[in-house]
Amino acid sequence: MISAIVTIPPYAPFINEVVNHPSVSGLRLNTVMPVKETLEDVLKRLKDEAFARGKDIWIDLKCRQLRVVGYAVTPFTELKISHRIELNVPADAYFSDGKEKATVVGVDGDRLLMLEGPRRILGPGEAINIPDASLKIEGYLTDTDKRYIDAGMKTGLHDYMLSFVEQQKDIETLLQLDNEASIVAKIESRKGLSYMKNEWTTCTYKPRLMAARGDLYAEVKMPHQIIEAVETIVKIDSHAIVASRLFGSFSESLEPSCADIGDADNLLRMGYKTFMLGDDICMRRDSLMSALNLFQALAQRYEVNTTKS
Repeated sequence: MISAIVTIPPYAPFINEVVNHPSVSGLRLNTVMPVKETLEDVLKRLKDEAFARGKDIWIDLKCRQLRVVGYAVTPFTELKISHRIELNVPADAYFSDGKEKATVVGVDGDRLLMLEGPRRILGPGEAINIPDASLKIEGYLTDTDKRYIDAGMKTGLHDYMLSFVEQQKDIETLLQLDNEASIVAKIESRKGLSYMKNEWTTCTYKPRLMAARGDLYAEVKMPHQIIEAVETIVKIDSHAIVASRLFGSFSESLEPSCADIGDADNLLRMGYKTFMLGDDICMRRDSLMSALNLFQALAQRYEVNTTKS
């Protein structure tokens, strides 16, 4: 069955409407979103909403994904990030899903010295991509990740998405903390693609794969290589999820673009049966419900055509 996983803001007034949509199979909690309750209370509330309608709850952990910590006024500034890293400089860094580029000229643990750009204020939680082969990131699970794992186990939730999986050790790190964990491995980098082709195929515990196109597109060496990467993921794992850069036109208008319609249709033809909608369109009720209705129509069309053939 073709279905959608929806990123849900924890205090969205339209959660009930989302979980009742026939195309929705589950909710994803992006753990960078701020909450006012304890983590256990947030997860229990979302669990009650979703489980009452037979839908899943996915806890999306950030792991080695690099994010901005605090505010920084660029260009020519120091930037604090979520992990200590090693990096040969100068190196390119990308922001805003690869739309903005800057140069890292110095590294001191979790401090980056930036040259030009991006010419704006950077805020807490913004993702930063550094697709340089020399990049080494210290650690995997963050302190916040570990708190969410603990809260998940206390509330009976064991479904996780792990960001930037690049080795089987990443999977084992979570399993050591929660041996009941059901894991989706987000493939978001060239190292992630290498893990999928080499380690994943031979390991005993095979997590479900995800083509996480938001970061993966910024990480591949050349833009057109995203097509081969996404095709390869679903060929290796027929149950793989495709995520991000879906129906982005709804963030600007309730009229979808031709490109968005064609993109979703192409992903269905590749073999993807589960789509995950991202933050860009899920923050507002109208953009999200419009995207879900379009997705339902495309899925029904695909299923009818497949049945006929």
